[in-house]
Amino acid sequence: MRLILLGVRGSTPAPGSEFVRYGGHTSCVAVAPSGGDLPSLVLDAGTGLRTLTPRLGGRPYRGAIIVSHLHWDHVQGLPFFVAGDVAGSEVDFYAPAQDGLSGRDLLARMMEPPIFPITPEGLQGSWAFHALEVGVHTIAGFELRTAQVAHKGGRTFGYRISEGGGSAAYVPDHIVSGGVSDQVRDLIRDVDVLLHDAQFIESERPFADAYGHSTVQDAVTLAQECGARRLVLFHHGPARTDDALDGIRDSLAASPWVSVAVQGDVIDVG
Repeated sequence: MRLILLGVRGSTPAPGSEFVRYGGHTSCVAVAPSGGDLPSLVLDAGTGLRTLTPRLGGRPYRGAIIVSHLHWDHVQGLPFFVAGDVAGSEVDFYAPAQDGLSGRDLLARMMEPPIFPITPEGLQGSWAFHALEVGVHTIAGFELRTAQVAHKGGRTFGYRISEGGGSAAYVPDHIVSGGVSDQVRDLIRDVDVLLHDAQFIESERPFADAYGHSTVQDAVTLAQECGARRLVLFHHGPARTDDALDGIRDSLAASPWVSVAVQGDVIDVG
């Protein structure tokens, strides 16, 4: 399968000349199956989701969108996803189950007047909304394993996607310093590619803990402990300039299995 990094930032988009090389869109990863050109699974719906439309070449999107949690930076692109908001689109939307709400009602917490002009029913095409539980699921032809991860403010999931002999884990928001559950370690263990929260650096540890995120070193240590074959540092802080990210990349030059996520990168898995 193939991962297309459409947005690699956290918290807010980062516009401006200092954020061009790594990209300023928030979290979104499109997944295409082995032997397929078109993505049929999307992980998170940050502002990067808008850029999937031109990649589809005028086709309506037909597949699933699965969010790790419902914070703004992970859903803000959803109502601006043109290929999903047209006649002929077929979209299954999944969010972590919580508070006894349906998938539709979870999304409506951020997408209804007066917060937003339309409700989920205002999206064109065929949409279905689901509240997802921890477990193993088959979605859009992929095996999807879920685990609850520690983060601040609402239920948050990490995902492991398997298809065609390859596996990728996606854990964009995760506070490692509070302890990592066995379920999360199993999710990551021996994975081919791990995309993991690395919003902060060690000198910013108090902020990482306060906001419920990881440092670069947290991500590297966890990936090593769990035997991840490749680590992609993800969910960059919105103030982390291209030059600062270059510095992180250069500091890890001795670890070629670690890279810094770049918007637009394509990663072949397996």
